[in-house]
Amino acid sequence: MTHLPFTDALCALPQPYDLDALPAGLFDRAMAEVSQFHCHHTPGYEQWLNANGLDSTELEQLGDWSRLPPIFANFFKQHLLLSPTGEDALELTSSGTSGQKSRMRYDARSIDAAQAMVTRIFQHYGWETPDTPCNYLLLSYEPEADNRLGTSYTDQFLCRYAPVNQLVYALRRTGSGHEFDAFGVIRALQAFAEQQLPVRIFGFPAFLWQTLQRMEAIGIAPLKLPAGSLVFLGGGWKTQSALEIPRARLYERIARQLGIEPGRCRDGYGAVEHAVPYIECAHHHFHVPVYSKVFVRNPADFSVQPNGQRGLLNFVSPYISSSPAHSVVMSDLATLHPGDACGCGLLTDWFQLHGRAGTSASRSCAMAAADLLGRA
Repeated sequence: MTHLPFTDALCALPQPYDLDALPAGLFDRAMAEVSQFHCHHTPGYEQWLNANGLDSTELEQLGDWSRLPPIFANFFKQHLLLSPTGEDALELTSSGTSGQKSRMRYDARSIDAAQAMVTRIFQHYGWETPDTPCNYLLLSYEPEADNRLGTSYTDQFLCRYAPVNQLVYALRRTGSGHEFDAFGVIRALQAFAEQQLPVRIFGFPAFLWQTLQRMEAIGIAPLKLPAGSLVFLGGGWKTQSALEIPRARLYERIARQLGIEPGRCRDGYGAVEHAVPYIECAHHHFHVPVYSKVFVRNPADFSVQPNGQRGLLNFVSPYISSSPAHSVVMSDLATLHPGDACGCGLLTDWFQLHGRAGTSASRSCAMAAADLLGRA
């Protein structure tokens, strides 16, 4: 296994939001370490740095990681970009609702690091309950023999934090794909409400919204799911974007129809191209864990925006060795805010999402990367 001691130490920090517990300089050393690793082992990566005005000899002294040239997430829709450790590794794909899917490989240390971050965050919020079995409703794809979708992989992984009593999938196999089983979901929720076990609902928010709408339309009385139940959404609205509503409105409907208070409803932001978890706090803001840094970039010139200014999300984290995806720009628009502007008690920065950006910036950045990385 690849030996990256600073990176592994950063990813193993037990307090995901405690800046005081972050050893001084550890993030910088970890980023320099993984960047040097990709310079030495990933074809084209050092040329990518040089073409963007950065020499590998500068990495050890670099403190401003916005200077590290990012790769646009859309690049991974055209190229499988690997270091040697990614050549025979776990492959996950995005849901590819636009027709193209990102393909990412995660070697054992990279996926272990990302999953350890999720564990620390679940522990932070008290969601790891090994002595309390739960009923699960997964608003995601019923597994197939060769299912590599990142969302399905994540939802199944999240079932490890409380024992499974019963598990129901919303997107059922049909033999030629998957189909949303609205009435099956409603029956499961009604059955779960009659039991004494907490219910955990994970997955795509659009399918939960459709379920609540269907319940109301056919006159099903509000349910009261047991105390300790949890809604943890992720994956966005995908092809149901026309139905997208503010999260606060969805949480209000969940409280009214399922009896789960908004404080037990959270959203998670993640992507197959960047596996660090960003999970809403009790005030429903996406705080940045100590394992990463977030910059917001002007779509016109990729300059770093100040706090409160809208731009493209740029995630920086050293966790991944199987692909040089340690600085990735997403196609999502966001604003960054200081931690103390939240009020939940966490002091790490947090970001607010504003939807998808246009395609021109993403195409130009992906093409620039392809010129060097894809042809090396």
